[in-house]
Amino acid sequence: MSSRLLKIQLMALALGFTTVFCVVVLPPLWASGDIVGAFLAGFVNPYASGYSADVLFCWGVLALWVTYEAKVLAVKGGWMCLLLGVVPGVAVGFAVYLIVRMPQIKHTCLG
Repeated sequence: MSSRLLKIQLMALALGFTTVFCVVVLPPLWASGDIVGAFLAGFVNPYASGYSADVLFCWGVLALWVTYEAKVLAVKGGWMCLLLGVVPGVAVGFAVYLIVRMPQIKHTCLG
């Protein structure tokens, strides 16, 4: 797969999730105005709690990775991906981080 195709697919996934987030989450959030309640609604049952915990831990993994690569590989701009990982979500922050880091790291081939 070419890096151009990978970037296009990552952006498509980020935009797809952002669209779902805007359609599913924003209308009830605007209606209630309760940001804390909206966050806590992700923990209303064991299944939702499992998915919500996964999202929070994935953001933690992304934060560690971004911090590590900022120091070791001097990748810049990761902080904005962490913000995108909060709103609209980790799927967007992770996809954008991969796009941001691609031109900043040396590409190597194994083999």
